[in-house]
Amino acid sequence: MFEILLAEDNPGDVLLFREALNTQGVLCNLAVASDGRKAISLLESDSYRPDLIVLDVNLPKDNGDAVLRHIRNQEWLKTVPVIMLTSSASPTDQASALAHGATLYLQKSSDLNELLDFGKTVQSVLSGADLWGAKPQNV
Repeated sequence: MFEILLAEDNPGDVLLFREALNTQGVLCNLAVASDGRKAISLLESDSYRPDLIVLDVNLPKDNGDAVLRHIRNQEWLKTVPVIMLTSSASPTDQASALAHGATLYLQKSSDLNELLDFGKTVQSVLSGADLWGAKPQNV
């Protein structure tokens, strides 16, 4: 069973993320952090080891970029895939995320079917597909 950390402050987006995983049959334990500090705190726990981290760019307290920088500065987290999932279409946000080691930068879509397809992306990342540095896409 995979361990996934989702750092997302919007309860509706958390619900959609869970549904996307369920739709694709992704078996996982999902830990949700509603802000960047909670995500960092969870990652500093000796007992928590995620297989995948999904970050919203616009998190309260510490934003997604700050959490991503923290992740990539931890030796044991350097190989854990990180997906930046955000409503931001900013090229600056995208460039910053990829420069700091994000595996993927995905823009949230307003289309429900595209959002549910995000489960396929998660499956690909968890199966070890080579997605590092992939171009941004809508989900």
